[in-house]
Amino acid sequence: MSTGLCSRLQQAMNLSRFTKSKATLFLILFGAAFCGGMIGLFIGLTRDLPQIRSLESFTPSAVTRIYSADKILLAEVFMEKRDPVPLNVIPPHLKTALITTEDRKFHSHSGVDLKAILRAIIKNIWAGEFVEGASTITQQLAKTLFLTPRKTLVRKIKEALLAFQLERRYTKDEILTFYLNQVYFGSGAYGVESAARIFFGKSVKDLTLAECALVASMPRSPSRYSPLVNPDLATKRRNIVLKQMAATGVITEEVYNAARQEPLQLATQETDSVKAPYFIEYVKKQLEEIVGPTQLYKAGLTVFTTLSYALQQTAEKAVKEGLNALEARIKKQNIDDPDTQCALVSLEVATGGITAMVGGRDFYESPFNRATTASRQPGSAFKPIVYAHAIEREFPQNKLLLDAPVVFKGAKEGKDWTPKNFSGTYQGEMTMRKALAISENIPAVRLIEMLGPASVVRFGHTLGITSPLAPNLSLALGSSEVTLLELTAAYSVFANRGQWIKAYGILEIDDHRGRVLWQAKPQKKVAMSRNGAAIITDMLTGVIREGTGRKATVLKRPVAGKTGTTDEYKDALFIGFSPSIAAGVWVGRDLHSTLGDLETGARAALPIWIEFMRKALAQQSYEYFDIPDDVVRVTINPMSGVPVPKEAPDAVPALFKKGSEPEAAP
Repeated sequence: MSTGLCSRLQQAMNLSRFTKSKATLFLILFGAAFCGGMIGLFIGLTRDLPQIRSLESFTPSAVTRIYSADKILLAEVFMEKRDPVPLNVIPPHLKTALITTEDRKFHSHSGVDLKAILRAIIKNIWAGEFVEGASTITQQLAKTLFLTPRKTLVRKIKEALLAFQLERRYTKDEILTFYLNQVYFGSGAYGVESAARIFFGKSVKDLTLAECALVASMPRSPSRYSPLVNPDLATKRRNIVLKQMAATGVITEEVYNAARQEPLQLATQETDSVKAPYFIEYVKKQLEEIVGPTQLYKAGLTVFTTLSYALQQTAEKAVKEGLNALEARIKKQNIDDPDTQCALVSLEVATGGITAMVGGRDFYESPFNRATTASRQPGSAFKPIVYAHAIEREFPQNKLLLDAPVVFKGAKEGKDWTPKNFSGTYQGEMTMRKALAISENIPAVRLIEMLGPASVVRFGHTLGITSPLAPNLSLALGSSEVTLLELTAAYSVFANRGQWIKAYGILEIDDHRGRVLWQAKPQKKVAMSRNGAAIITDMLTGVIREGTGRKATVLKRPVAGKTGTTDEYKDALFIGFSPSIAAGVWVGRDLHSTLGDLETGARAALPIWIEFMRKALAQQSYEYFDIPDDVVRVTINPMSGVPVPKEAPDAVPALFKKGSEPEAAP
């Protein structure tokens, strides 16, 4: 071999070694870059992944239930209607139906079904869009708990990574439990227990095979397959699931045929599922203050209230019938659109608990609560507060007041004021008892002038009235606006031996385990003397027996109360009580226009109060008003106030503090 040939061979070998070295270096660099890119991509995808460890302390939001005192479910409060249940409560058929239709390899895969993913990728590429997801139950859980529902490649990769993590940390049963309590099943139902109750009106543990198959079919397309939305399509989908169960040997052919023939029996859907809605809104505001909105709407609390659902139904019926009768009268006056409203509230005298509440004609037309929020003039229904203060100031109920025309110089915004009686007539001197019974205005104004308006304001606040009261003479005629609830609570002081209790609606709040979180501790105080409360109560029984409230004698029970009517018949009220129940009724219009001619408290409000009390008292034993040892009963003439024999015409028995009672003339 020549020297030149050897030299060329050597050069070729050197070049080959150089090329191989270069190729190797390139491969190394490319591999490093690829690995680095993949690591970077992995870090990028996983750095913002949620920590699945949070599942260990995760508590799914649950339904808070509000009950009446007589254990009737009034309302359910929730962000998502969800009732978590343990896996052993869920029927085996529901679990197997779900696995059969959603993820048949659930017990064998590690969170992701690779074959299903490849199959889905091919279909999606062929279709040019996402048409098949191939998500396992674990992936669906990851998406539900941690990710958005938006379909993107990045989200699918994150979903798979989270599924792997879930499978490493939790057992299959734990994953299935999370899933069955979390996933949306349509029509506002989150979790299988909620779905069972919404669709079938029963607990999940009581579902039949066919019902299990229907529930298991829902996660695929909740809005489309909801039996409440499309029962025919839901039935077809249910039967497909049953057929899959039969095909995989989960159920026999005979069982399959029987189940697919089962008719769809859905729960009756209540359009107004909340009972006592005005009351519920009232207590929800208080619940938010006590436990906070997060706990209220997510913690699955149990709330017991003071409301009697039996009395609530009575109240609603009385309001409806009373408004119908009122509007029939109004239409005779050629008022085509009466638009009248009514509020009623009742309290348990001994405890201050609200036992019934109606805030208007129809909550779903107008949720404004006229029992607790509306401030209206009470008219003559405020007079008992003036007279009660007089009793506390040692005025006996036979004290004479002059009922005659009078002008109060500069009494109304610096101008002279000439109050008038509703009747337009005057009767001369009469007792405080008589003046209150027939609701004469002039004696009440003369009385507040004697007492001092500012003093009456302070006494009104002592009785629990929190609304501003203007210290002027017209206060005696109810010129200052108050709410129906606070006025009714003030009257309950008279029945409750002088003790004021702040009205309340919540008795107890329990957590989801039944442990007591909060219990009511009603605010109480002595607002007036026991004998003073007994005497003003006696005077208010006079309103029933001798005055504007005579219609209430039909009750044949010891009751007391007062009518109220404002100028131009804009407001009609009756506030009254028995020894155990205090109730107030207001009738009017939101726009402060007239109810119609002669629609007084006695005509528009009192019949509603009577109808409510008739049924409320029927559930009570016969009771008497409190008469303390330091009061005496004397029969008097109601006009002159002098003692008379019991058989004398117009004679009335009246209570007096011992030592202040009138004595017969020698």
